[in-house]
Amino acid sequence: MTTAPSQQLPAFADANAFRAWRSDPPQWLPIARDIARSHGIETSAPHVFSTGTNLVVGFTDKLILKIFPPLLRAQFISERGSLMQLAGRLDLPIPEIVAEGMRDGWPYLVITRLAGTLGSEVWPQLPEVQKERVLRQIGETIAAVQRAPLGPLADIEPRWDAFIHAQMQGCRNRHTRLGLSPKFLEGLDDLLRDAATLIPMDAPPVILIGEYIPENFLLACHDDQWSLAGLFDFGDVRAGWRDYDLLGPSAFMAAGRPGRVRNLLEGFGYEKPDYTLKRRLMALMLLHQASDLKSHICIEGWQDRARDLVDLQELIWAE
Repeated sequence: MTTAPSQQLPAFADANAFRAWRSDPPQWLPIARDIARSHGIETSAPHVFSTGTNLVVGFTDKLILKIFPPLLRAQFISERGSLMQLAGRLDLPIPEIVAEGMRDGWPYLVITRLAGTLGSEVWPQLPEVQKERVLRQIGETIAAVQRAPLGPLADIEPRWDAFIHAQMQGCRNRHTRLGLSPKFLEGLDDLLRDAATLIPMDAPPVILIGEYIPENFLLACHDDQWSLAGLFDFGDVRAGWRDYDLLGPSAFMAAGRPGRVRNLLEGFGYEKPDYTLKRRLMALMLLHQASDLKSHICIEGWQDRARDLVDLQELIWAE
């Protein structure tokens, strides 16, 4: 009696084709279960995570399998390198690598599952004082991550200066395509000129997670106080200038509220933001790998409230 050959992971020419295939879990879940079983993991009740970029499945309440397509191998390298480099260096829990391997040219990781509630499920309902508290903890966490040595993460490409120069070259086309209002586009050349001197290109680089946003951290409540309980998703890690990681919480969470802004920046280690810091943050926000101001700035009516990019930076990092 022969054993039927196991299903193979396919090859994809582009990310769109992969995303379409990923959106239909019955096509790939049997392979994920097969990988999990090969590591002795119980697979009777898998939980497919529909958000995210890669194939992500929870098995039991303790383990998660992440499978990376070859075209996103860079994310595997970042995730694996970050979890290894940050292991034991943070007070905040992060996943631990339990196993790793390769299936049909697709690398994968088995990591521990963190306890807590997804930040995006809790954040909108938190009282203002607790939002300020969590943002201070986020600022402190960013600083703690950046104190860790880079190790092999220093070799992630592109290097900071090459990344920023490429982002500057494509900045106008990107934001024009994304529909940014002409009144903000008018100030773009001035901002990019300032960015060339405001953004350090040769300062000692630090670990940049790139996405400190509610979808990537967990919260827990003790005695009616919500706190950060875990951080995950390190697929977009790069090395570079420290301020870059303030952009996610500034855009998605601080909402231009002075108390929130102050707590985020003080947690990170900054005093009251001056014009130079705001200008640098505004430039970095437009140059961020995932920059899309229309979708990401969570300040109601911001496009009407700001006349230009200078107004906008004052609105986002209000004092």
